[in-house]
Amino acid sequence: MNNRKPLIIAIDGMAAAGKTTAALNLQREIANESGFVTQEEIEQKIKIIHMDDFFLPMELRTEARLSEAGGNVHYERFMEEVVAKLQNTVGFEYRIFDCRVMDYAGTVKVDASAEVIIIEGAYSMHPYFGKYYDKSFFYETSPETQKERILQRNGAKQWEMFCSRWIPMEMRYFEAYGIEEKCDSIVKN
Repeated sequence: MNNRKPLIIAIDGMAAAGKTTAALNLQREIANESGFVTQEEIEQKIKIIHMDDFFLPMELRTEARLSEAGGNVHYERFMEEVVAKLQNTVGFEYRIFDCRVMDYAGTVKVDASAEVIIIEGAYSMHPYFGKYYDKSFFYETSPETQKERILQRNGAKQWEMFCSRWIPMEMRYFEAYGIEEKCDSIVKN
């Protein structure tokens, strides 16, 4: 049994600002410094948890819920399945919500031997969770770069959805809770 506390890093920020890429780069950098070689060892010791896995299910997508600042994430489930278990000395599992099929699609195991846990994605610093992280980063990008990246990654149809729905929801969350100001570092990407 492991009694040591893992380092918890939160990476919040704008859509398409490079949060996932930053988490992967950080994982690789820590692995190189720590001498972890195999992908299995890297994934076990330096775990990345994606906030996209906590997409809000349809039955919770009420007008009232979506009008909340930060209401667009299943924050109750993230709290229950991840935050409440981060100090668990036997590890834990959480469910993945796949927004393409709008249903749960398996689980992810977080090993008790994890030395670093990186939580990446918008809403990762929602005040509902308290300050569960040791270090925090806010990733931002210009509107032009954001549009270019979303078009390239998701296509024109999804860009319209980002523009009309997701980006305004993120901005409301950032502003309502002062997320950028609460971060240890701001990265302009």
